[in-house]
Amino acid sequence: MLLMPQSTHGAGYVDVDRLSTGYRPYLLLSLLCLFLYLPGLANVPPLDRDESRFVQATRQMLETGDFVRIQFQKEMRAKKPVGAYWLQAASVSAFSTPSSRELWPYRLPSALSAFAAVLMTFAFGRHLFGRPTALMGAALLASCLILVSEAHQGKTDAILLATVVAAQGALGRFYMAARGRAAPPGILVALAFWVAIGVSILVKGPVVPAITLLTIAALVIADRQAAWLVGLRPFFGVMVAASVAAPWFVAISQATGGAFLGEAVKGDLLPKLLGAQESHGGLPGTYLALAAVTLWPGSLLLWPALIRSWRERLVPEVRFCLAWIIPAWIMFELVPTKLPHYVLPTFPAIALLLAAAVTAAAAVLSSRGARIWYGVWCLVGLVLAAAVIIAPMQFGAGFALISVPSAAFIAGTTLMASWLAFKGRFRAVIVALVVTAVTAFQVVFEGVLPQLDALWLSRATAALVAERPHKGAVVVAGYAEPSLVFLLGTDTVLGSGADAADHLRLGPTALVLVADREEEAFLAASVANNVRPVVVGMVKGFNYSRGKPVRLTAFAVEG
Repeated sequence: MLLMPQSTHGAGYVDVDRLSTGYRPYLLLSLLCLFLYLPGLANVPPLDRDESRFVQATRQMLETGDFVRIQFQKEMRAKKPVGAYWLQAASVSAFSTPSSRELWPYRLPSALSAFAAVLMTFAFGRHLFGRPTALMGAALLASCLILVSEAHQGKTDAILLATVVAAQGALGRFYMAARGRAAPPGILVALAFWVAIGVSILVKGPVVPAITLLTIAALVIADRQAAWLVGLRPFFGVMVAASVAAPWFVAISQATGGAFLGEAVKGDLLPKLLGAQESHGGLPGTYLALAAVTLWPGSLLLWPALIRSWRERLVPEVRFCLAWIIPAWIMFELVPTKLPHYVLPTFPAIALLLAAAVTAAAAVLSSRGARIWYGVWCLVGLVLAAAVIIAPMQFGAGFALISVPSAAFIAGTTLMASWLAFKGRFRAVIVALVVTAVTAFQVVFEGVLPQLDALWLSRATAALVAERPHKGAVVVAGYAEPSLVFLLGTDTVLGSGADAADHLRLGPTALVLVADREEEAFLAASVANNVRPVVVGMVKGFNYSRGKPVRLTAFAVEG
């Protein structure tokens, strides 16, 4: 049976039934999220390019008091709606100031949204599979690499995940009631569904409505009935969703003369649908190939659990999760532009199916093919353990002795999880996977990433500028990463070598930064301007956005 618990109480048994009663699941999941999402939140420098664009645009909202238009310096930013910016602005207003370069207030909404998504996955998962399965599924979701990564970044995707869990969770309640597995939900659940849809549109446009419509279409086609949708009160609900999202869209259209929506469609949506935007391309199947990494460490159970889920596809709760996952996954695979976090909205359903396979003690988890996969999976954890040692040597100050015990612990927990899977102790496997995640991600986000100085060129450059007396804006030539704008200030000028040479005409108080690829043009323009630039500092690093080493030289003129 689907919900039959493991009967053995021997070694490796974990009493998830007791842990999932009362308030315990919410406390355990809260502590887990705290350990996963708090380390590194303040210490990892701003990431290029999406996060830095988001946080800089939010800062400009606070600086100007204009909370309708979205600007990156003087450029209209028509990539995403305003929802994430408003949440970041509220956080910065409560805990910081626009002039501060602290990042954690901008990232706090993402961390809290990831936390909310995990708790809601348990809350609605218990209506589908029961409390033990919901607890294990929520823990696997909380621990996966891509969600931990998004919880540490000040942009939309963790926030979007919270809205998709709220919407799909409510939808699942209605579906299960129609299949006789639960009491009919009331109007408040329907209201929560439509509010979540409206908020999701403010966060990332049509993504969540598309996922929900694909889920509904898959269920209606599979079951050949749609009467259960009446309980959602669609006519009333559409008005609720519109009342949430429409006011800002009307305001931004009036403020920009319709230019924002036109640019959002022509400059962002269509390029992603028709081609690989900003070189982020990939063939169909890319996300399947990346799943072992993006879902890590829960990906240990991925393929055996999905095989088991397909065999159980007539079971209503499994069918709902598959309807959530498969059409949306196919949609993302067919879109030419591919980024690892695009499939994150399907991960709550995947995590619940992984946990359901463990709860049912599915035979496929102990099959020969599954055992081969467990061995392959180990490689991901061992590569991560090796990276803890290699990354500081490649991009930091060199070999760090502290990285050895950290790498050993990550490797040890990875091998332990795989060994437990070989032995068939799958509830203990869940615990081992969570411990693996807590161990690995605390080390990576708090200890390793902030120390990779060669990757944080903007941070080093901002430190150089802070040490050099100057007045007015800094002109930067040949290096236009948005993280530098956030760290130096909104008035930073991103220009050419000739622009930098012209700026030095202002005299000894002027300061420019010139990348190696613009240095020749800068020196030629300086000669033409009869200006003698003097080197006052230099930083070297690796621009990971372009995959190239960069040298930035600071120039001034003598007094």
